[in-house]
Amino acid sequence: MANTNPQQRVVIGAFILIIGLLALIDKLNIFESLHFFQFWPTVFIAVGVLKILHSKGRPSIVIGGGLIFVGVVLTLKHLGLWNINLWDWWPALLIAVGTYIMVKDKGRDAAGSLAIGSGEQGSSDSACLDISVVMGGNKTVSNAQDFKGGDITAVMGGVELDLRGASMQADAVLNLWATWGGIVIKVPEDWSIVNRGTALMGAIEDKTISPAGGSKRLIITGTAIMGGVEIKN
Repeated sequence: MANTNPQQRVVIGAFILIIGLLALIDKLNIFESLHFFQFWPTVFIAVGVLKILHSKGRPSIVIGGGLIFVGVVLTLKHLGLWNINLWDWWPALLIAVGTYIMVKDKGRDAAGSLAIGSGEQGSSDSACLDISVVMGGNKTVSNAQDFKGGDITAVMGGVELDLRGASMQADAVLNLWATWGGIVIKVPEDWSIVNRGTALMGAIEDKTISPAGGSKRLIITGTAIMGGVEIKN
């Protein structure tokens, strides 16, 4: 985790520490820690906080805030403090989607895509990508000849990015976030991968064959929480 945001390390470390302490207390018969697992929806809150700390723009804050909201509502429901059915709040999803679209960063050379509950396919020649998927899917082919990177978010969904037709003039940085979802990236054979991502109960796998003396570097940053990232050529 050397390249991870210090705030992320604190949150991830604290989460693992709490789970370990609860398991130890249960094993020592000091207290039935299973009672604490009624608070499992707080996982949504923890992931939402991490997403906000990890954010590089307002859209990430919107997604993180949505996860925190879901976690709070489910926790209150399990505690019997608020009897509510989330499905009755589907209009709030439309409001969140509208807000997300409105606050997406502008004024930059980026191709943005948002998929919620559906599949989406497309191609792009933009130097920067901004792809977000929530309970949906996205397939994007990039043929940018000066690829610089971008942001990819997959929450309970999947993203497939094909960069085999792209090229770069300098190092490119892809910032990834995968939670209960997956991201697959296909890169050209002359690209080298520098993996600086962090995985918690998930994986970030580099399956590429690095070229000898490769000067084109794709730097991978970000976090996979109970999700997976695969890079291959």
